[in-house]
Amino acid sequence: MHEHHHDHRYGPTESGTVMLDLGADTGALIIYTGRDLHGREIEISRADQPAAKRIHAAVRERIVRDGVFHSAVYPDLPGGLYTVWWDEETPAGAISVTGGAIAEFAWPSSAPPGVG
Repeated sequence: MHEHHHDHRYGPTESGTVMLDLGADTGALIIYTGRDLHGREIEISRADQPAAKRIHAAVRERIVRDGVFHSAVYPDLPGGLYTVWWDEETPAGAISVTGGAIAEFAWPSSAPPGVG
């Protein structure tokens, strides 16, 4: 089962349009990517809960005062260790989300070993 956080059918996201609800045990995750991943949905899942459903978020163009960047945003995440998925079977890495904070993950510039 998958859960969607953003609808990528819409255009770029301008500064100030993403709401993050940070609290005692609730954090958020931003995955920074290149322009080439625009529109792609990236999955994450709790590393300590292998059977847990994966969460999707679409990579969107973000317009900020100093320019443009591309990212996927996952608001309202319970604190814990998350796996970021390269594809259906291959992890791209792991990131710790802490309550009250925003975790940041840079999408790898090349595929993990063993991925064609």
